[in-house]
Amino acid sequence: MSDTIEPQSTAPAPSGPNSAEARDIRFHLHGYTNARLHEKVGPLVIERGEGVYVFDSEGRRYIEAMAGLWSAGLGFSEERLVTAATEQMRKLPYYHTFTHKSHGPAIDLAEKLVTLTSPLTPGGMSKVFFCNSGSEANDTAIKLIWYRSNALGKPEKKKLISRQRAYHGITLASASLTGLPNNHRSFDLPMAGVLHTGSPHFWRDGLPGETEEDFATRRAEELEALILAEGPDTIAAFWGEPVMGAGGVVVPPATYWDKIQAVLAKYDILLVADEVICGFGRTGKMFACETYAIRPDIMVVSKQLSSSYMPIAALIANERTIGPVMDETARIGTLGHGFTAGGHPVATAVSLEALRIIEERGLVANAAQQGERLRAGLAALADHPLIGEVRGVGLVAAIELVTDKSAKRALDVPGQLGMRVYHALQDEGLICRAIGDAIAFCPPMIITADQVDAILAGLNAALDRVAGELGL
Repeated sequence: MSDTIEPQSTAPAPSGPNSAEARDIRFHLHGYTNARLHEKVGPLVIERGEGVYVFDSEGRRYIEAMAGLWSAGLGFSEERLVTAATEQMRKLPYYHTFTHKSHGPAIDLAEKLVTLTSPLTPGGMSKVFFCNSGSEANDTAIKLIWYRSNALGKPEKKKLISRQRAYHGITLASASLTGLPNNHRSFDLPMAGVLHTGSPHFWRDGLPGETEEDFATRRAEELEALILAEGPDTIAAFWGEPVMGAGGVVVPPATYWDKIQAVLAKYDILLVADEVICGFGRTGKMFACETYAIRPDIMVVSKQLSSSYMPIAALIANERTIGPVMDETARIGTLGHGFTAGGHPVATAVSLEALRIIEERGLVANAAQQGERLRAGLAALADHPLIGEVRGVGLVAAIELVTDKSAKRALDVPGQLGMRVYHALQDEGLICRAIGDAIAFCPPMIITADQVDAILAGLNAALDRVAGELGL
């Protein structure tokens, strides 16, 4: 899920031709994996989960410090979600939401999401459309935005602006919004009409002597220059993760979102907030839009919506956006878009229970508290010779690895240092994520102080090991 060298597995070699590892090599094509390398090293087979821990086929325990893929906020053994799924399976295991059909869990979840998100934007949110993944939800947002432009008699207003280092998915259109080169190479992407402006990473992209606010001003001016060069009447929407995830946990500098939103408002451009990673407590607020005073026209949510126990995503739109779409469905006679499993009764039932747990157990506050502990612990390691920057908000964080702090440079091959630390962390019983030469942390929101301290201890040991190997 990043533009980086893929990790070489530290799993043991397959024990025989019928082992799980050997059969995986024979039959399974993995995403975000070097397929030929995988034939040589094989997979790390994860067999079960318990709280913040997962266990491999050899019985070894790991702290899953990435919550899977930024997503299992409730950990890996929440019985209430199992019960919710089982009960819904018995009652109504499947139904669709086409042609005026619906069911209780989809109705209840749509109402809940509108209620939760309405305070974030003037006039509140209006409607929810259910999908199965963040990629599908972002693709749906693109289609509805184009549909809306046609409904308004503005067929030229179709271009979309995203950012370098952004991650918005991997389907054809959402991968075009993504701003990571390996998601474009050999796929003939991005598609026409998708533009990218600069990333908000001040540490990497700030100019000498530039303050954070100066940097934010420059990024807003660059966005405005791009809009003017393309023609404001041709730009339909701007996409942004409040905090970039797969691009390296890039936290926006002070005043960034205020300045970006002012430019979008000036030229009547819709704002799509991609909260697939940030939503439901990850930043220490229920939504990162609240953390950064972002006023979205569309929000895209997934991952922690069901704690990834079931595939589900949702697009939540305000009336400004969805009203013209609804009018156009009346003119045409239908909304010619939808998914067989969109709003699946089991997935929506599990999501409702996940939201109840987040609220009942105060997990947003726990994410804020334990995130502060994690980031303080990372900051205490900032003088380590391999750490160039510590960044994060709430319970998501990253360290940027370097071998030369003043030059902000790692090893000769980008991503190589990240991979070395990644392997060392796994040896310490920690599953993290290497994003280029950054190491990301996004543990389940149920994590305790002792478990945060275990992550920090394992990280310190891994860094010391790699630094020693490099002679630093």
